[in-house]
Amino acid sequence: MQIRLIILALVTSTLTTSLSSCNRNGDKADAYGTFETDETTISAEASGKLLTFSIDEGELVKAGQIVGVIDSIQLYLKCKQLNSQIEAIKARIPNINAQSEVQAEQLNVLNIEYNRIKKMFADGSATQKQIDDIEGRISLAKKQKDAIDVQKTSTFAEIPALTAQVEQIKDQLRRCKIVNPADGKVLVTYVNQFESVIQGKALYKVANMDFMYLRAYISGNQLHSFQPGSKVKVFIDNESGQLIESEGIITWVSSEAEFTPKIIQTREERVKLVYPIKVKVKNDGSFRIGMPAEVRLISNK
Repeated sequence: MQIRLIILALVTSTLTTSLSSCNRNGDKADAYGTFETDETTISAEASGKLLTFSIDEGELVKAGQIVGVIDSIQLYLKCKQLNSQIEAIKARIPNINAQSEVQAEQLNVLNIEYNRIKKMFADGSATQKQIDDIEGRISLAKKQKDAIDVQKTSTFAEIPALTAQVEQIKDQLRRCKIVNPADGKVLVTYVNQFESVIQGKALYKVANMDFMYLRAYISGNQLHSFQPGSKVKVFIDNESGQLIESEGIITWVSSEAEFTPKIIQTREERVKLVYPIKVKVKNDGSFRIGMPAEVRLISNK
């Protein structure tokens, strides 16, 4: 009886050891890496005091959401001044038109008078001096009308230039509103409300966390197994140390090798050059930037 128990114990121990060994070999990861995502740094497009800045780190923001306003009072006043100048110019135009019409009518009267005197001169009832006088008056009237027309043209030309300046300032005014460009989570903020900022200064960083990318590394011998578009399994550890499985798609495989990062393990310990890959994974809230994970190929069997 004791012999049977001893044999049973030996068989059980051998089987358990064998199954455990097979499980470890079968669960061995094909690649290791860490999660990252596409990050966008939003910078100021205007200079001035940050009157409002209503976002915090970790907050979810929507595309088109106004998250802050930069002081724009000087731009507003400049725009108001330019609009006043445009209105003043427009107010001068009717007077210039009236002067031009008066000169045109005066020139018409002088031409009629010139024709009358010229006819009288032909009949001998007018002198050469009268001809010379009327011709002088006509020449002066033409020059006066030409001067008014030039003034009219230059006045009209001022309006488009000022209008362009107004549009330029309106664009600058729009840039004083800090509009979030894409849905995502605020990763970090670099400024606080009421600080002064300059154009180009980084304000905050946002990232879309709905999908994340596992940047992993493979050896040259594994390149044939990792193809863009292929599905793989992605595993992370939960709080109790158990593996949580997700499915991902390989979106990119580098065509150039690089040295193995110190924090990354590879399947072949002696491999010195590896190829980075990216695996796109839908994030249910479990993944974080920088979180380690492992990749396993899906068997075709």
